[in-house]
Amino acid sequence: MEHLAGIAMMSSASAFAASKTLDDVKARGILQCVVNPGLAGFAAPDDKGIWRGFDIDLCRALAAAIFNDKNKAAFKPGTGKTRFTILRSGEADVITRNSTWTFNRDVDLGFDFKGVNYYDGQGFMVKKESGVKSAKDLDGATVCVQTGSTTELNLADYFRSNNMKFLPIITEDAAESRLNFEKGACDVYTTDASQMAAQRSAMQDPNAFLILPEIISKEPLGPVVRHGDNQWGDIVQWTLNALIVAEELGVTQKNVDDLVKNSKIPEVRRLLGLEGSLGTKLGLSDDWAANVIRAVGNYGEIFERHIGVKTPVGLKRGLNALWNKGGILYAAPFR
Repeated sequence: MEHLAGIAMMSSASAFAASKTLDDVKARGILQCVVNPGLAGFAAPDDKGIWRGFDIDLCRALAAAIFNDKNKAAFKPGTGKTRFTILRSGEADVITRNSTWTFNRDVDLGFDFKGVNYYDGQGFMVKKESGVKSAKDLDGATVCVQTGSTTELNLADYFRSNNMKFLPIITEDAAESRLNFEKGACDVYTTDASQMAAQRSAMQDPNAFLILPEIISKEPLGPVVRHGDNQWGDIVQWTLNALIVAEELGVTQKNVDDLVKNSKIPEVRRLLGLEGSLGTKLGLSDDWAANVIRAVGNYGEIFERHIGVKTPVGLKRGLNALWNKGGILYAAPFR
């Protein structure tokens, strides 16, 4: 009992620890997210200059959690080379763009990855007229690749492991790589498979290009924060968890208000702030997750709205289906 009491006291103390990042965001009145400079379906301004996409909605979800206003989010474009510098400098509060969780980024660079919002892997795209059907046929190819990304190392490792040679055509961002590839400056375009599908959807003739079957890496993509502010990290991680658990529990943008009034399911009630005071423990209102779901929907709704099979990007859920629906998407429970 004494041991349990000690844990309870420690838990209570940690629940109310101050977060400098949260305080700064509240004082500023705006959440600043680092996003991709322009990736169809994930992060790109529309014809009215409004940012939209899968990764944009994660940033808007965080704004809704903090302010109960998804529009109190601002977006700072960051390339593969500049994104971590922007975060470290304090110009932004979180990275919500496709960034791979790796040992060196987490440990050596001093960042914290707060979960996975997209399980991905690196692939290759070629022109159909090339006749290439497999990555094993790419010996001697010129390859368009983005600098400052895990893609460079994966590319070198794959060709080295298969005793093949290649010539990299380096660019600052993925869109530039895609344009170089499209105009024939290289034989092959390589990046994460999700990003490749998004880039192909932006091409003049998407059907002229083939994504090869090989996936050569694991690319767990997720939000990133600076190391050392645990409460802020918890807010980011549990907002992502809320989106995933909401889908699992059947809580949607359409039915959330009805569930707030009528649900008897214990985890739904805890998620929506009806019992348990979970929001207070994060330094937020207890209905923070309900506010998030009202603002952007659950994980599945966000996925289908921006990158699902009915969109130009056309991605199937695959690994990103819920764990009980054939995928590996899984979040810690709200209890």
